[in-house]
Amino acid sequence: MKLFAAIYTIAGVIVAVFIFFPIVSVVINAFHAPPALLLSHDTVAAIKLSLITATVSTLIIFILGTPLAYYLARNDSAFSRALDLLLGLEMVLPPAVAGIALLAAFGRTGILGRYLAVFGITLPFTTAAVVIAQTFVALPLYVNPVRAGYASINRNLEGAAFTLGASELYTFLKISFPLARNATLAGAIMSWSRAMGEFGATIMFAGNFVGRTQTMPLAVYSALQVSFNKAMVVAAVLILISFVILIAFGAISKRNSKRSDLNA
Repeated sequence: MKLFAAIYTIAGVIVAVFIFFPIVSVVINAFHAPPALLLSHDTVAAIKLSLITATVSTLIIFILGTPLAYYLARNDSAFSRALDLLLGLEMVLPPAVAGIALLAAFGRTGILGRYLAVFGITLPFTTAAVVIAQTFVALPLYVNPVRAGYASINRNLEGAAFTLGASELYTFLKISFPLARNATLAGAIMSWSRAMGEFGATIMFAGNFVGRTQTMPLAVYSALQVSFNKAMVVAAVLILISFVILIAFGAISKRNSKRSDLNA
């Protein structure tokens, strides 16, 4: 037992150092950078664009992903298995490949893009392309935990509601959705965080234009070409946002857990 305790203690220390020091190094470098770098036009524009597009993409994911997660949790048809396979493929797809795939579908000469162009709709290298890229890569990170949340609900509760004459929509809104709120919150935070950090698909499909498609990860990449300090500043802001999200998620989860214990 002592040998095993020593092994997992050493492993834990190595992992902690491996994660802690790179993050702290970014923060330390950012503190030594001139404050004016944080207030530069392109940095502020990248922060605003990232916050807006990540929020919009998460809202789209919530609207589309919630009924999809519920359907996958309640059905085992060939169609549901095909959807599950597509979500799995989307999750493991390299981001750069995802960007190329979006171009192939929605580019000016793409399978769908050529028909959109007839109506004057051009998606690549626009802010809308950023939202599409973020939605594409972050969708599975919402659907998977939310589906698990719905799958864990006692089906007898829904059955009782149906027996009492409740419609499927009413049962979902009043019973299923509230019971899966923790999973929904977890999925929303994970997908929002993934959208904030998206790089590969965005730069391939939306480009890297300041104020239009340059999100914070792209701003870090661009800044690194000209100023190490500026790259550290933008990276530190991303770390701060991630830390705030993590703390907020922990606080909300703890509050919901206490509420569930009281209701029990």
